[in-house]
Amino acid sequence: MLDDFMVRATLAGVGTALAAAPLGCFVVWRRMAYFGDATAHAAILGVALSLALSLPVFAGAMVVALVMATVVALLSGRGYAMDTLLGVMAHSALAFGLVAVSFLTNVRIDIMAYLFGDILAVSRGDLAVIWGGAALVLALVGWRWSALLVSTLNPDLARAAGIDPRREQLVLTLSLAIVVAVAIKVVGVLLITALLIIPAATARPFSRTPEIMAGLASVVGVAAAWGGLRLSYSFDTPTGPTIVCVVAVMFCLSSIVAALREGVSRRRTSGSA
Repeated sequence: MLDDFMVRATLAGVGTALAAAPLGCFVVWRRMAYFGDATAHAAILGVALSLALSLPVFAGAMVVALVMATVVALLSGRGYAMDTLLGVMAHSALAFGLVAVSFLTNVRIDIMAYLFGDILAVSRGDLAVIWGGAALVLALVGWRWSALLVSTLNPDLARAAGIDPRREQLVLTLSLAIVVAVAIKVVGVLLITALLIIPAATARPFSRTPEIMAGLASVVGVAAAWGGLRLSYSFDTPTGPTIVCVVAVMFCLSSIVAALREGVSRRRTSGSA
């Protein structure tokens, strides 16, 4: 069954979506979109180092993403605004990564595949990495779910309950680095943040609890991966960007439905009054 490249691509998209969606909820709640973008951009430097040292791309991307997140955490609050610091780090890492790739004269590399993904070229080994990473992220988030929620909602309350917010931030950072590393093959470093944020934002208007939001975000992410892959195959369009286009349309539709529902609710309230 895994000899069919479309089956492998579908499994890769589903695995990435399942890992990214619950984590994306915390990115949305904590307003860490730029942090995710910076971590993803840094992954290109990890790709270059992996190829230069003949190491697995997953390992290099994850290590550099973790280093990036650690540096940002150490430098934050030391005279730099967070958005300025993330902007400098994100674009600097991407630029250094692209320059480093240009020096790899003995290695043939399709840089566009790393920037925008190449899900149709996913191998069995890539599938094992993607699903292994997804399982690890889901295990980490599930294990620390309550502590992550409390530290996200109120760090002071978390400390009073014996929870260290910095430790939970480290868990979130590690999970984010893993997602970035496994998603490179599917949507590329320039579109990873979209797969993190948009499913969570799409699910938010219809979620009464954090758990429901995470579940709906996973459904949205999986549907976008499957739909984008099919549309890309039918219309011969770039697969990674097509997946993001599908989830963006889903977000627009959810926003329209949420606005209409709110309008109806207001009219009912005013009518009963």
